[in-house]
Amino acid sequence: MLTLPKKLRKDSQENNNNIPVKKVSIRDRLLVKEVQELQSTLPSTCKILFEDNDKLHDFKLTIGPEEGHWKGGAFQFHIIVTEDYNFAPPTVKCLTKLWHPNINEDGAVCLSLLRQSSIDDLGWAPTRRLKDVVWGLNSLFTDLLNFEDPLNSEAAEQYQKDSSAFQRKVNEYIHKYCSSSHRSLRR
Repeated sequence: MLTLPKKLRKDSQENNNNIPVKKVSIRDRLLVKEVQELQSTLPSTCKILFEDNDKLHDFKLTIGPEEGHWKGGAFQFHIIVTEDYNFAPPTVKCLTKLWHPNINEDGAVCLSLLRQSSIDDLGWAPTRRLKDVVWGLNSLFTDLLNFEDPLNSEAAEQYQKDSSAFQRKVNEYIHKYCSSSHRSLRR
């Protein structure tokens, strides 16, 4: 269970000794509520790690798909929520090298809701939340998988030409880049 950072436990500008305390940003106030909500709605295939509980804006997400092409792998993402949140989307980078049409080998992620503006009206909006980002990333391994508008065009082309070769390469990457310690998402 996540313990809220000391600086986020009080809403007042002063502590009991009338000593001024650091003002909490709007982003941090939003994150306290959203992280609590996220913990209760987290997909079973996901695990969140806060390396510093005083930095709710900087965390890692591990996704371990239970079905589909990437079943058996564990893929780690670094998520940073910028100060202009919730008017701008978090930044996301995949830290695990994988063979995927919507995630390139450098870790860039192609997901509509992570775009500040998008032509399909599915981009970021102030009404979106962290849980939308987590569920969207999780869905890249199942129903949001998009071979038609790829970020990694080589992976998409390989799938369209020879899906068996695509699956072999996915499995090769899982074996090579997903250590056994990352494969388990025990909660």
